[in-house]
Amino acid sequence: MNFTTFNSFKSRNFRLFFMGQSVSLLGTWMQKTAVSWVIYSLTQSKFMLGVTVFATLFPTALMSLYGGVVADRYNRHKVLLITQIVSLVQAILLTISIIFIKDQAVWTIIVLSAVLGVINGFDVPARQSLVREMVDNKDDLPNALALNSSMVNLSKLIGPAIAGFILESYGDQVCFGLNAMSFIPVIISLLLMRLPKQELKPSADRNIKREFKEAINYITSTPEIHSILIFVGLMSLFVLSYTTLTPAFAKDVFNGSASTLGVIDGVIGFGAFVGAIFLASLKPGTDLSKILAVNSLIFGIGLVLFSNTDNYYLALLLIAVAAFGMMSVRTITNTIIQVNVPNEFRGRVISIYVMTLTGLLPIGSLAIGSISQYIGVQSMVLIQGVLAIIITLFYGRYLKKQKLKKENLALLEQQPEQGLGVK
Repeated sequence: MNFTTFNSFKSRNFRLFFMGQSVSLLGTWMQKTAVSWVIYSLTQSKFMLGVTVFATLFPTALMSLYGGVVADRYNRHKVLLITQIVSLVQAILLTISIIFIKDQAVWTIIVLSAVLGVINGFDVPARQSLVREMVDNKDDLPNALALNSSMVNLSKLIGPAIAGFILESYGDQVCFGLNAMSFIPVIISLLLMRLPKQELKPSADRNIKREFKEAINYITSTPEIHSILIFVGLMSLFVLSYTTLTPAFAKDVFNGSASTLGVIDGVIGFGAFVGAIFLASLKPGTDLSKILAVNSLIFGIGLVLFSNTDNYYLALLLIAVAAFGMMSVRTITNTIIQVNVPNEFRGRVISIYVMTLTGLLPIGSLAIGSISQYIGVQSMVLIQGVLAIIITLFYGRYLKKQKLKKENLALLEQQPEQGLGVK
Protein backbone atom coordinates (compact mmCIF):
# COMPACT_ATOMS: atom_id res chain seq x y z
CA MET A 1 0.00 0.00 0.00
CA ASN A 2 1.32 3.50 -0.84
CA PHE A 3 0.25 7.14 -0.65
CA THR A 4 -1.77 6.88 -3.88
CA THR A 5 -4.01 4.09 -2.56
CA PHE A 6 -6.74 6.48 -1.34
CA ASN A 7 -6.27 9.38 -3.78
CA SER A 8 -9.89 9.34 -4.96
CA PHE A 9 -11.14 10.03 -1.40
CA LYS A 10 -10.13 13.65 -2.01
CA SER A 11 -13.36 13.93 -4.00
CA ARG A 12 -16.31 14.72 -1.69
CA ASN A 13 -18.91 13.05 -3.89
CA PHE A 14 -16.93 9.81 -4.11
CA ARG A 15 -16.44 9.78 -0.32
CA LEU A 16 -20.20 10.07 0.18
CA PHE A 17 -20.85 7.34 -2.39
CA PHE A 18 -18.24 5.07 -0.79
CA MET A 19 -19.68 5.43 2.72
CA GLY A 20 -23.29 4.91 1.67
CA GLN A 21 -22.54 1.96 -0.61
CA SER A 22 -20.38 0.31 2.07
CA VAL A 23 -23.40 -0.11 4.34
CA SER A 24 -25.76 -1.07 1.51
CA LEU A 25 -23.44 -3.72 0.09
CA LEU A 26 -22.97 -5.23 3.54
CA GLY A 27 -26.71 -5.87 3.60
CA THR A 28 -26.67 -7.14 0.01
CA TRP A 29 -24.10 -9.85 0.77
CA MET A 30 -25.90 -10.82 3.96
CA GLN A 31 -29.06 -11.32 1.92
CA LYS A 32 -27.22 -13.23 -0.83
CA THR A 33 -25.85 -15.69 1.71
CA ALA A 34 -29.26 -16.04 3.36
CA VAL A 35 -31.00 -16.65 0.02
CA SER A 36 -28.51 -19.37 -0.95
CA TRP A 37 -28.84 -21.08 2.42
CA VAL A 38 -32.66 -20.91 2.52
CA ILE A 39 -33.00 -22.22 -1.06
CA TYR A 40 -30.55 -25.09 -0.52
CA SER A 41 -32.02 -25.97 2.90
CA LEU A 42 -35.56 -26.11 1.51
CA THR A 43 -34.78 -27.91 -1.78
CA GLN A 44 -31.46 -29.77 -1.27
CA SER A 45 -30.93 -29.03 -4.99
CA LYS A 46 -27.77 -27.65 -6.56
CA PHE A 47 -29.83 -26.97 -9.69
CA MET A 48 -32.11 -24.64 -7.70
CA LEU A 49 -29.05 -22.72 -6.54
CA GLY A 50 -28.30 -22.13 -10.21
CA VAL A 51 -31.93 -21.12 -10.85
CA THR A 52 -31.71 -18.52 -8.07
CA VAL A 53 -28.57 -16.97 -9.56
CA PHE A 54 -30.14 -17.10 -13.03
CA ALA A 55 -33.30 -15.38 -11.76
CA THR A 56 -31.27 -12.45 -10.42
CA LEU A 57 -28.67 -12.00 -13.15
CA PHE A 58 -30.44 -12.84 -16.41
CA PRO A 59 -33.06 -10.06 -16.10
CA THR A 60 -30.17 -7.69 -15.37
CA ALA A 61 -28.52 -8.74 -18.62
CA LEU A 62 -31.73 -8.26 -20.60
CA MET A 63 -32.58 -4.86 -19.11
CA SER A 64 -29.04 -3.48 -18.98
CA LEU A 65 -29.12 -2.66 -22.71
CA TYR A 66 -32.03 -0.32 -22.20
CA GLY A 67 -30.51 0.75 -18.87
CA GLY A 68 -27.41 1.92 -20.74
CA VAL A 69 -29.53 4.07 -23.04
CA VAL A 70 -31.31 5.52 -19.99
CA ALA A 71 -27.94 6.28 -18.35
CA ASP A 72 -26.79 8.23 -21.44
CA ARG A 73 -30.14 9.95 -22.05
CA TYR A 74 -31.17 10.99 -18.55
CA ASN A 75 -29.59 12.31 -15.37
CA ARG A 76 -27.59 9.34 -13.99
CA HIS A 77 -27.76 10.62 -10.43
CA LYS A 78 -31.57 10.70 -10.47
CA VAL A 79 -31.75 7.29 -12.15
CA LEU A 80 -29.52 5.81 -9.43
CA LEU A 81 -31.59 7.41 -6.67
CA ILE A 82 -34.78 5.91 -8.11
CA THR A 83 -33.27 2.41 -8.45
CA GLN A 84 -32.09 2.47 -4.83
CA ILE A 85 -35.53 3.45 -3.56
CA VAL A 86 -37.21 0.70 -5.61
CA SER A 87 -34.58 -1.79 -4.34
CA LEU A 88 -35.53 -0.84 -0.78
CA VAL A 89 -39.17 -1.71 -1.55
CA GLN A 90 -38.09 -5.07 -3.05
CA ALA A 91 -36.04 -5.88 0.06
CA ILE A 92 -39.00 -5.10 2.32
CA LEU A 93 -41.28 -7.41 0.30
CA LEU A 94 -38.67 -10.20 0.48
CA THR A 95 -38.43 -9.81 4.26
CA ILE A 96 -42.21 -10.00 4.63
CA SER A 97 -42.37 -13.17 2.53
CA ILE A 98 -39.68 -14.86 4.64
CA ILE A 99 -41.46 -13.94 7.88
CA PHE A 100 -44.91 -15.19 6.87
CA ILE A 101 -44.49 -17.92 4.22
CA LYS A 102 -40.95 -19.24 4.56
CA ASP A 103 -41.81 -22.92 4.01
CA GLN A 104 -43.44 -22.06 0.66
CA ALA A 105 -41.14 -19.16 -0.14
CA VAL A 106 -38.85 -20.76 -2.75
CA TRP A 107 -40.66 -19.41 -5.80
CA THR A 108 -41.48 -16.14 -4.06
CA ILE A 109 -37.75 -15.64 -3.48
CA ILE A 110 -37.02 -16.49 -7.11
CA VAL A 111 -39.68 -14.07 -8.42
CA LEU A 112 -38.47 -11.25 -6.17
CA SER A 113 -34.88 -12.05 -7.20
CA ALA A 114 -35.96 -11.57 -10.80
CA VAL A 115 -37.53 -8.22 -9.86
CA LEU A 116 -34.21 -7.19 -8.30
CA GLY A 117 -32.48 -8.28 -11.52
CA VAL A 118 -34.70 -5.94 -13.54
CA ILE A 119 -33.92 -3.06 -11.15
CA ASN A 120 -30.18 -3.78 -11.39
CA GLY A 121 -30.43 -3.61 -15.18
CA PHE A 122 -31.00 0.13 -14.76
CA ASP A 123 -28.96 0.57 -11.58
CA VAL A 124 -25.60 -0.85 -12.70
CA PRO A 125 -25.06 1.17 -15.93
CA ALA A 126 -26.11 4.38 -14.14
CA ARG A 127 -23.92 3.65 -11.08
CA GLN A 128 -20.84 2.56 -13.04
CA SER A 129 -20.95 5.50 -15.45
CA LEU A 130 -21.65 7.96 -12.59
CA VAL A 131 -18.43 7.05 -10.74
CA ARG A 132 -16.41 8.99 -13.30
CA GLU A 133 -18.44 12.11 -12.51
CA MET A 134 -17.88 11.68 -8.76
CA VAL A 135 -14.10 11.94 -9.11
CA ASP A 136 -12.71 15.49 -9.43
CA ASN A 137 -9.33 14.45 -10.86
CA LYS A 138 -9.87 12.01 -13.75
CA ASP A 139 -6.36 10.55 -13.19
CA ASP A 140 -7.79 9.12 -9.95
CA LEU A 141 -10.52 7.18 -11.80
CA PRO A 142 -8.67 3.80 -11.84
CA ASN A 143 -8.01 4.28 -8.12
CA ALA A 144 -11.70 5.04 -7.47
CA LEU A 145 -12.81 1.94 -9.38
CA ALA A 146 -10.34 -0.25 -7.50
CA LEU A 147 -11.44 1.19 -4.15
CA ASN A 148 -15.04 0.65 -5.20
CA SER A 149 -14.16 -3.01 -5.83
CA SER A 150 -12.39 -3.21 -2.47
CA MET A 151 -15.59 -1.93 -0.85
CA VAL A 152 -17.63 -4.60 -2.64
CA ASN A 153 -15.27 -7.34 -1.55
CA LEU A 154 -14.84 -6.14 2.01
CA SER A 155 -18.64 -6.32 2.21
CA LYS A 156 -18.42 -9.79 0.68
CA LEU A 157 -15.96 -10.71 3.42
CA ILE A 158 -17.90 -9.30 6.36
CA GLY A 159 -21.49 -9.75 5.12
CA PRO A 160 -21.52 -13.56 4.74
CA ALA A 161 -19.68 -14.03 8.05
CA ILE A 162 -22.29 -11.90 9.85
CA ALA A 163 -25.06 -13.66 7.92
CA GLY A 164 -23.81 -17.09 9.00
CA PHE A 165 -23.91 -16.00 12.66
CA ILE A 166 -27.35 -14.37 12.33
CA LEU A 167 -28.82 -17.33 10.44
CA GLU A 168 -27.91 -19.68 13.28
CA SER A 169 -28.62 -17.32 16.19
CA TYR A 170 -31.60 -15.19 15.12
CA GLY A 171 -33.04 -16.62 11.88
CA ASP A 172 -33.02 -15.72 8.21
CA GLN A 173 -35.73 -13.04 8.50
CA VAL A 174 -33.28 -10.84 10.42
CA CYS A 175 -30.76 -11.02 7.54
CA PHE A 176 -33.40 -9.92 5.05
CA GLY A 177 -34.64 -7.16 7.34
CA LEU A 178 -31.16 -5.75 7.88
CA ASN A 179 -30.61 -5.67 4.12
CA ALA A 180 -33.76 -3.56 3.70
CA MET A 181 -32.50 -1.10 6.34
CA SER A 182 -29.07 -0.90 4.64
CA PHE A 183 -30.53 0.99 1.66
CA ILE A 184 -31.26 4.05 3.80
CA PRO A 185 -27.60 5.25 4.14
CA VAL A 186 -26.93 5.02 0.39
CA ILE A 187 -30.12 6.97 -0.40
CA ILE A 188 -29.03 9.68 2.07
CA SER A 189 -25.52 9.80 0.54
CA LEU A 190 -26.98 10.27 -2.96
CA LEU A 191 -29.19 13.12 -1.73
CA LEU A 192 -26.14 14.88 -0.22
CA MET A 193 -24.06 14.79 -3.44
CA ARG A 194 -23.31 17.88 -5.54
CA LEU A 195 -22.53 16.68 -9.05
CA PRO A 196 -21.67 18.62 -12.23
CA LYS A 197 -24.53 19.03 -14.69
CA GLN A 198 -24.70 16.10 -17.12
CA GLU A 199 -24.87 17.00 -20.81
CA LEU A 200 -27.90 15.21 -22.25
CA LYS A 201 -28.79 14.48 -25.85
CA PRO A 202 -31.59 16.59 -27.39
CA SER A 203 -34.83 14.62 -27.59
CA ALA A 204 -34.85 14.93 -31.38
CA ASP A 205 -31.63 12.89 -31.56
CA ARG A 206 -32.96 10.02 -29.46
CA ASN A 207 -33.30 6.79 -31.39
CA ILE A 208 -32.52 3.57 -29.52
CA LYS A 209 -31.61 1.56 -32.61
CA ARG A 210 -29.25 4.24 -33.93
CA GLU A 211 -27.69 4.84 -30.51
CA PHE A 212 -26.83 1.16 -30.09
CA LYS A 213 -25.56 0.90 -33.64
CA GLU A 214 -23.15 3.74 -32.82
CA ALA A 215 -21.99 1.94 -29.65
CA ILE A 216 -21.52 -1.39 -31.47
CA ASN A 217 -19.54 0.31 -34.25
CA TYR A 218 -17.32 1.94 -31.63
CA ILE A 219 -16.71 -1.41 -29.87
CA THR A 220 -15.94 -3.36 -33.05
CA SER A 221 -13.50 -0.68 -34.23
CA THR A 222 -11.64 -0.58 -30.89
CA PRO A 223 -9.57 -3.77 -30.31
CA GLU A 224 -8.82 -2.96 -26.67
CA ILE A 225 -12.55 -2.80 -25.88
CA HIS A 226 -13.91 -5.74 -27.89
CA SER A 227 -11.10 -8.05 -26.69
CA ILE A 228 -12.00 -7.22 -23.09
CA LEU A 229 -15.67 -7.98 -23.75
CA ILE A 230 -14.81 -11.35 -25.32
CA PHE A 231 -12.53 -12.21 -22.38
CA VAL A 232 -15.19 -11.24 -19.82
CA GLY A 233 -17.83 -13.20 -21.71
CA LEU A 234 -15.82 -16.41 -21.72
CA MET A 235 -14.84 -16.11 -18.06
CA SER A 236 -18.44 -15.33 -17.06
CA LEU A 237 -19.87 -18.27 -18.97
CA PHE A 238 -17.35 -20.90 -17.90
CA VAL A 239 -15.61 -19.82 -14.68
CA LEU A 240 -17.07 -17.03 -12.52
CA SER A 241 -20.15 -19.09 -11.68
CA TYR A 242 -18.07 -21.31 -9.34
CA THR A 243 -19.43 -19.30 -6.38
CA THR A 244 -22.86 -20.83 -7.05
CA LEU A 245 -21.54 -24.09 -5.58
CA THR A 246 -20.27 -22.75 -2.23
CA PRO A 247 -23.38 -23.93 -0.31
CA ALA A 248 -22.77 -27.47 -1.63
CA PHE A 249 -19.08 -27.28 -0.62
CA ALA A 250 -20.07 -26.07 2.86
CA LYS A 251 -22.71 -28.74 3.45
CA ASP A 252 -21.59 -31.76 1.43
CA VAL A 253 -17.78 -31.54 1.08
CA PHE A 254 -16.92 -30.07 4.50
CA ASN A 255 -20.04 -31.34 6.40
CA GLY A 256 -20.68 -27.84 7.75
CA SER A 257 -23.57 -25.53 8.59
CA ALA A 258 -24.72 -22.02 7.66
CA SER A 259 -21.71 -20.54 9.47
CA THR A 260 -19.41 -22.71 7.32
CA LEU A 261 -20.98 -21.17 4.21
CA GLY A 262 -20.51 -17.73 5.75
CA VAL A 263 -16.81 -18.44 6.35
CA ILE A 264 -16.22 -19.76 2.81
CA ASP A 265 -17.99 -16.80 1.18
CA GLY A 266 -16.21 -14.46 3.60
CA VAL A 267 -12.80 -15.87 2.70
CA ILE A 268 -13.61 -15.42 -0.99
CA GLY A 269 -14.46 -11.81 -0.14
CA PHE A 270 -11.18 -11.43 1.78
CA GLY A 271 -9.10 -12.69 -1.14
CA ALA A 272 -10.93 -10.40 -3.54
CA PHE A 273 -10.57 -7.47 -1.11
CA VAL A 274 -6.79 -7.96 -0.95
CA GLY A 275 -6.80 -8.13 -4.75
CA ALA A 276 -8.75 -4.87 -4.97
CA ILE A 277 -6.36 -3.08 -2.57
CA PHE A 278 -3.46 -4.38 -4.67
CA LEU A 279 -5.09 -2.87 -7.77
CA ALA A 280 -5.79 0.41 -5.98
CA SER A 281 -2.09 0.64 -5.08
CA LEU A 282 -0.86 0.33 -8.67
CA LYS A 283 0.95 3.37 -10.00
CA PRO A 284 -0.66 5.41 -12.80
CA GLY A 285 0.45 4.11 -16.20
CA THR A 286 0.71 0.46 -15.10
CA ASP A 287 0.00 -2.03 -17.90
CA LEU A 288 -3.41 -3.20 -16.71
CA SER A 289 -3.79 -5.82 -19.47
CA LYS A 290 -0.63 -7.57 -18.29
CA ILE A 291 -1.83 -7.53 -14.67
CA LEU A 292 -5.17 -8.93 -15.85
CA ALA A 293 -3.48 -11.87 -17.62
CA VAL A 294 -1.19 -12.74 -14.69
CA ASN A 295 -3.92 -12.51 -12.05
CA SER A 296 -6.37 -14.52 -14.17
CA LEU A 297 -3.79 -17.33 -14.26
CA ILE A 298 -3.60 -17.14 -10.46
CA PHE A 299 -7.40 -17.39 -10.42
CA GLY A 300 -7.43 -20.55 -12.53
CA ILE A 301 -4.59 -22.25 -10.63
CA GLY A 302 -6.24 -21.41 -7.31
CA LEU A 303 -9.51 -23.05 -8.41
CA VAL A 304 -7.71 -26.19 -9.61
CA LEU A 305 -5.91 -26.59 -6.26
CA PHE A 306 -9.04 -25.74 -4.23
CA SER A 307 -11.08 -28.39 -6.03
CA ASN A 308 -8.56 -31.10 -5.16
CA THR A 309 -8.39 -30.70 -1.38
CA ASP A 310 -10.68 -32.07 1.32
CA ASN A 311 -8.79 -30.23 4.07
CA TYR A 312 -11.08 -27.39 5.16
CA TYR A 313 -8.38 -24.92 6.25
CA LEU A 314 -6.17 -25.53 3.23
CA ALA A 315 -9.24 -25.12 1.04
CA LEU A 316 -9.92 -21.71 2.63
CA LEU A 317 -6.37 -20.58 1.86
CA LEU A 318 -6.59 -21.76 -1.75
CA ILE A 319 -9.99 -20.20 -2.43
CA ALA A 320 -8.65 -16.90 -1.06
CA VAL A 321 -5.76 -17.08 -3.56
CA ALA A 322 -8.24 -17.81 -6.36
CA ALA A 323 -10.42 -14.87 -5.31
CA PHE A 324 -7.36 -12.57 -5.31
CA GLY A 325 -6.87 -13.41 -8.99
CA MET A 326 -10.61 -13.26 -9.75
CA MET A 327 -10.72 -9.64 -8.64
CA SER A 328 -8.85 -8.54 -11.75
CA VAL A 329 -11.40 -10.19 -14.06
CA ARG A 330 -14.09 -7.90 -12.67
CA THR A 331 -12.13 -4.75 -11.76
CA ILE A 332 -9.47 -4.32 -14.43
CA THR A 333 -11.87 -5.07 -17.28
CA ASN A 334 -14.25 -2.44 -15.88
CA THR A 335 -11.38 0.03 -15.42
CA ILE A 336 -10.11 -0.39 -19.00
CA ILE A 337 -13.60 0.35 -20.31
CA GLN A 338 -14.19 3.33 -17.97
CA VAL A 339 -10.82 4.92 -18.78
CA ASN A 340 -10.93 4.44 -22.55
CA VAL A 341 -14.57 4.87 -23.55
CA PRO A 342 -15.67 8.47 -24.32
CA ASN A 343 -18.45 9.96 -22.19
CA GLU A 344 -21.05 9.91 -25.00
CA PHE A 345 -20.72 6.11 -25.35
CA ARG A 346 -19.97 5.19 -21.75
CA GLY A 347 -23.45 4.29 -20.53
CA ARG A 348 -24.17 2.09 -23.55
CA VAL A 349 -20.77 0.37 -23.60
CA ILE A 350 -21.01 -0.30 -19.87
CA SER A 351 -24.51 -1.74 -20.40
CA ILE A 352 -23.10 -4.11 -23.04
CA TYR A 353 -20.31 -5.00 -20.60
CA VAL A 354 -22.90 -5.65 -17.87
CA MET A 355 -25.01 -7.70 -20.28
CA THR A 356 -21.96 -9.78 -21.16
CA LEU A 357 -21.02 -10.30 -17.53
CA THR A 358 -24.48 -10.85 -16.03
CA GLY A 359 -26.07 -12.51 -19.07
CA LEU A 360 -23.58 -15.33 -19.45
CA LEU A 361 -22.91 -15.81 -15.73
CA PRO A 362 -26.44 -17.11 -14.91
CA ILE A 363 -26.34 -19.40 -17.95
CA GLY A 364 -23.05 -20.77 -16.62
CA SER A 365 -24.60 -21.11 -13.15
CA LEU A 366 -27.48 -23.18 -14.52
CA ALA A 367 -25.05 -25.35 -16.47
CA ILE A 368 -22.67 -26.05 -13.58
CA GLY A 369 -25.58 -26.61 -11.21
CA SER A 370 -26.91 -29.29 -13.57
CA ILE A 371 -23.56 -30.89 -14.45
CA SER A 372 -22.34 -30.98 -10.84
CA GLN A 373 -25.37 -33.11 -9.95
CA TYR A 374 -23.71 -35.90 -11.97
CA ILE A 375 -19.95 -35.33 -11.65
CA GLY A 376 -19.79 -33.68 -8.21
CA VAL A 377 -18.92 -30.13 -7.20
CA GLN A 378 -15.18 -30.78 -6.84
CA SER A 379 -14.84 -32.15 -10.38
CA MET A 380 -16.91 -29.26 -11.68
CA VAL A 381 -14.68 -26.60 -10.08
CA LEU A 382 -11.58 -28.44 -11.33
CA ILE A 383 -12.89 -28.16 -14.90
CA GLN A 384 -13.65 -24.46 -14.37
CA GLY A 385 -10.10 -23.82 -13.11
CA VAL A 386 -8.60 -25.52 -16.18
CA LEU A 387 -10.87 -23.48 -18.46
CA ALA A 388 -9.77 -20.26 -16.73
CA ILE A 389 -6.12 -21.10 -17.47
CA ILE A 390 -6.87 -21.92 -21.13
CA ILE A 391 -8.90 -18.71 -21.69
CA THR A 392 -6.16 -16.61 -20.07
CA LEU A 393 -3.40 -18.17 -22.17
CA PHE A 394 -5.32 -17.36 -25.34
CA TYR A 395 -5.88 -13.78 -24.12
CA GLY A 396 -2.17 -13.42 -23.31
CA ARG A 397 -1.31 -14.64 -26.80
CA TYR A 398 -3.69 -12.05 -28.26
CA LEU A 399 -2.05 -9.27 -26.22
CA LYS A 400 1.39 -10.27 -27.55
CA LYS A 401 0.11 -10.14 -31.14
CA GLN A 402 -1.41 -6.69 -30.56
CA LYS A 403 1.86 -5.45 -29.03
CA LEU A 404 3.87 -6.72 -32.02
CA LYS A 405 1.36 -5.14 -34.40
CA LYS A 406 1.74 -1.75 -32.70
CA GLU A 407 5.54 -2.03 -32.75
CA ASN A 408 5.53 -2.88 -36.48
CA LEU A 409 3.23 0.07 -37.24
CA ALA A 410 5.52 2.37 -35.27
CA LEU A 411 8.52 1.13 -37.29
CA LEU A 412 6.68 1.67 -40.59
CA GLU A 413 5.80 5.22 -39.55
CA GLN A 414 9.47 5.94 -38.72
CA GLN A 415 10.88 4.56 -42.00
CA PRO A 416 9.72 7.38 -44.31
CA GLU A 417 11.19 9.93 -41.93
CA GLN A 418 14.49 8.01 -41.82
CA GLY A 419 14.50 7.85 -45.64
CA LEU A 420 14.08 11.63 -45.90
CA GLY A 421 16.93 12.05 -43.45
CA VAL A 422 19.29 10.04 -45.72
CA LYS A 423 18.52 12.21 -48.72
